[in-house]
Amino acid sequence: MEEARVSLGTTGIRISPLGIGTWAWGDKLVWGYGKGYSDADIEAAYRVCIENGVNFFDTAEIYGWGRSERLLGRFIHRYEYRVVVATKFFPYPWRILKGALPRALQGSLRRLGVEVVDLYQIHWPYPPRSIETWVDILGQVAQAGRVKAVGVSNYSVEQMKRARQVLEKYGVPLASNQVQFNLLHREPETTGLLSLCQEWGITLIAYSPLAMGILTGKYSTQTPPPGARGRRYNRERLRRIEPLLHLLREIGESHGKTPAQVALNWVICKGAVPIVGAKNERQALENIGALGWRLAPEEVAVLDKESIRVMEE
Repeated sequence: MEEARVSLGTTGIRISPLGIGTWAWGDKLVWGYGKGYSDADIEAAYRVCIENGVNFFDTAEIYGWGRSERLLGRFIHRYEYRVVVATKFFPYPWRILKGALPRALQGSLRRLGVEVVDLYQIHWPYPPRSIETWVDILGQVAQAGRVKAVGVSNYSVEQMKRARQVLEKYGVPLASNQVQFNLLHREPETTGLLSLCQEWGITLIAYSPLAMGILTGKYSTQTPPPGARGRRYNRERLRRIEPLLHLLREIGESHGKTPAQVALNWVICKGAVPIVGAKNERQALENIGALGWRLAPEEVAVLDKESIRVMEE
């Protein structure tokens, strides 16, 4: 039985409590697309997700330079299952004219093969154009019915307040703010962003809920992750994280769950919607195992305590 849907902000759109992030669907630089996994592997992941009730998929025009959107669009049309699709506008510094956002949206719609996207987000609050400039255009395309809901990504408390204020004049609610949130990165909690989202009915979408795979327990000081992830999580940092990974395993064993499933469930218990990568059927099935149960409050508390210790060390 699939887990009950949750509301995407105050829009009335209903999504699974866990979504799939599709950055790896076409990305060669960070994820090695085409080497360790293929389009067939990605399609198998998609199929397993929808068969188990996961209906929320997040992509972006920049992922694989459009390939992620094209793959997702292909799967949407191949399988008869209504999914909620989120994609993003990237405010490149050379995108000066206001028409850049509607044109980018049209490109995303074309690659996805849909007429309207469910959630359209501004990927980063980058200059040179102001937050107000792009959010104003976002409000216009929403008012025109070209997108069903709008959101932002990587916005701070102050930036989110500014975005929400701009959208108010169009009568368009800010549905979401997508930020990094996991046991090793709890800034949305410490800054008050998470609590403000909950107060205002804005869904906090948590990307990198497994800290780029580190919280799966797959990596250690002896077997660090490859490439850019290995530089970010070097052996010394992995050594400091080991006690937290041990705790994830210990709690997981008591529930018959893996460390990754515990880490994802922790995000859900915090009131956020994690979006996690799935490059193949095995990863998709493991992600789905984070649903249908909940950590006890005391387990959340002990994970909180250990994660603070790790971050402060």
